[in-house]
Amino acid sequence: MASNGCFFRSLLSLFICVTLRSEQSSGLFGDFNRRPNIVLILTDDLDITMGGLVGFVASPLCCPSRASILTGKYPHNHHVINNTLEGNCSSTAWQKSEEPHTFPALLNTHGGYQTFFAGKYLNQYGHSGAGGVEHVPPGWSYWVALEKNSKYYNYTLSVNGKAQKHGADYSRDYLTDVLANRSLDFLQYKSSYQPFFMMVSTPAPHSPWTAAPQYQNRFNDTKAPRDPSFDVHGKDKHWLIRQAKTPMTNSSVQFLDDAFRKRWRTLLSVDDLVEKIVKNLEESGELENTYIFFTSDNGYHTGQFSLPLDKRQLYEFDIRVPLMVRGPSIKPNQTSQMPVANVDLGPTILDIAGYNVNRTQMDGMSFLPVMQGKVNASSWRTDILVEYEGEGRNVSDPACPLLGPGVSECFPDCVCEDSFNNTYACVRTVAPTANLQYCEFDDNEVFVEVYNVTADPYQLKNIAKTIEQEVLEKMNHRLMMLQSCSGQTCRTPGVYHPRCVQSVKTFFTQTDSNLLTSKVEMKCRIEEYDLSNWLKQVIV
Repeated sequence: MASNGCFFRSLLSLFICVTLRSEQSSGLFGDFNRRPNIVLILTDDLDITMGGLVGFVASPLCCPSRASILTGKYPHNHHVINNTLEGNCSSTAWQKSEEPHTFPALLNTHGGYQTFFAGKYLNQYGHSGAGGVEHVPPGWSYWVALEKNSKYYNYTLSVNGKAQKHGADYSRDYLTDVLANRSLDFLQYKSSYQPFFMMVSTPAPHSPWTAAPQYQNRFNDTKAPRDPSFDVHGKDKHWLIRQAKTPMTNSSVQFLDDAFRKRWRTLLSVDDLVEKIVKNLEESGELENTYIFFTSDNGYHTGQFSLPLDKRQLYEFDIRVPLMVRGPSIKPNQTSQMPVANVDLGPTILDIAGYNVNRTQMDGMSFLPVMQGKVNASSWRTDILVEYEGEGRNVSDPACPLLGPGVSECFPDCVCEDSFNNTYACVRTVAPTANLQYCEFDDNEVFVEVYNVTADPYQLKNIAKTIEQEVLEKMNHRLMMLQSCSGQTCRTPGVYHPRCVQSVKTFFTQTDSNLLTSKVEMKCRIEEYDLSNWLKQVIV
């Protein structure tokens, strides 16, 4: 979303920072009395063009992405594939296998943290087939969760397992404000003798984009950004992108511009929520010992490649989200170019709390050392995995019968945003020598998309058919490795990692042996950790 001076007036002054510090660990957790408080504010469908620091998501859809945040795992390991109960979203299987091991559960069960949740949890939370609103996930001291998907009025909350219905009275029921007030209640009545973790998950800026009354006339002249990919036909992309009508109809453009304005209006209440929480922490003297994270579950597009509205695609506008952090001893205006994903949030928060992340099965890694300035690109992983499993109806969409079965999320102009074979996996590489995205579709043609994001930041040109075959083979192998990774094997450096690149260059100059050269190349492709020791063994 385009930057606007009114939005996040308090947020931007507080969150432009990324350097953290943590106490020395003592056992599983650090010194009990000195452990910091932690707040995670999670928005819904907030894209990156509003500015700020940026992180990646493991999947551009609500439930799989939220599951990755909670578990620190990629979708192929937590097995949440879409927003349905059948897709494992808040299912009984999820509750048994993953919920006991989420990072909030570890904070609460093993670390003595008071834990508070308010807002949207997982899209199917509260479903009668998965325990209803009576189900309270393990590890939460205080639980105020929305039944199912984002709403602003006329919803049901689970308040510590008891249903609480809300209507359409702004002063009592507007959900973003209710979450703010519940958060302030927790801060007032919590114990002063334990550190706390708060997760506040707002409905904004998810549809139906219902703004608070005082903000309904803001941004009347605002339009969605017209970047170079706006209303451009994706002629070299997957068939689902190619089916979009270019140019978009006037009605589609008007609709997406109107939605863009409404989304911004809902975010003004999020700004109020952030301000209230920060002011409360400041007044109570706890702000200086509290880390605050601000992010979103996935991105969103409004007109790029002539796709009117949605997420679910592999491009930067859907897989990247704002990521801002503030906390004790953080210096302002610091950023890092090293790739961070939402699977890293859990490990980072546990690390801040002093928990030994290596005791978990999480795929992500703590970016606390990155923000402390203790690591550089030569020791940080270079690759992020993105996974998505497309959804399509078994019957034709009544509004778009000519498209046949297998599509879903069809716009009024019959531009469909999803299909059953919109199933893909990508490796997103950010390294000193490469800024690439390599994606493969699980369809009949095994369609491939590759982008040089440095030269082509708007991903206008798919270079899969013109790039060197050697590069394609390396990226294909790296993708296969990540799709089967688990825990520590998900954190390996990657084929464009500086250690691998330098090792190959060094040994190229030391020997003419084709055999040695091929061995070094293969070692970089399989990304095992102790490369230097292996090279010594090979040379001997």
